[in-house]
Amino acid sequence: MSGEFMLNAETRKDLGKGASRRLRRLENKVLGIVYGGKNKPTPVTFAMNEIVKLAENEAFFTSLVDLNLDGKSEQVVIKDMQRHPARETIMHVDFLRVSAKTKITMQVPFHFTNEDTCHGVKIEGGSVSHALNDIEITCLPKDLPEYIEVDMAALKVGDNVHLSDLVLPKGVESVALAHGEDHDLLVSAVNAPRGGGDEAEQATDDAADTEESSDE
Repeated sequence: MSGEFMLNAETRKDLGKGASRRLRRLENKVLGIVYGGKNKPTPVTFAMNEIVKLAENEAFFTSLVDLNLDGKSEQVVIKDMQRHPARETIMHVDFLRVSAKTKITMQVPFHFTNEDTCHGVKIEGGSVSHALNDIEITCLPKDLPEYIEVDMAALKVGDNVHLSDLVLPKGVESVALAHGEDHDLLVSAVNAPRGGGDEAEQATDDAADTEESSDE
């Protein structure tokens, strides 16, 4: 099991706020922690330029990463990345150790396709709205998808897509749907154009009524 990305890191021995500021400002390092598995959580540091380059690729956040820690490689995924609120500088990264035989839970983004050419937009003049931008999934590391595609091509005004309508890759399960039909969340919808005909407005109202009924 090999990751698509590789990152070099070192175990962080100097702890405390003073050391953190020095590492960030003087040595241009990013702080992080590696946890999970049988080993204890390990504070780490890595070069700012390396993580910035990797973070430019969306797939980095939903892929296996080969973390070269003190010369030894281990498989991880990113569980959280904290940025400076004003400068967007990467401040801290949480990594989770993974095992080939243990399922992991991750947030994976949606990629919406054929929005501009779908029937409800191109023919009926409607517009697409998104209720969710990502999905929480569980799977083995080898089955981790980069994204989940949502094809909007056939949708008409008033139509919508729920989690249960998605075709997930083999070995991938929705965490929400695992809790039952009541958690079949709305993903996307095609809305009637403003000032549209009565038929289009009724279709949109019917879709909204369906959503309200499912929440009760």
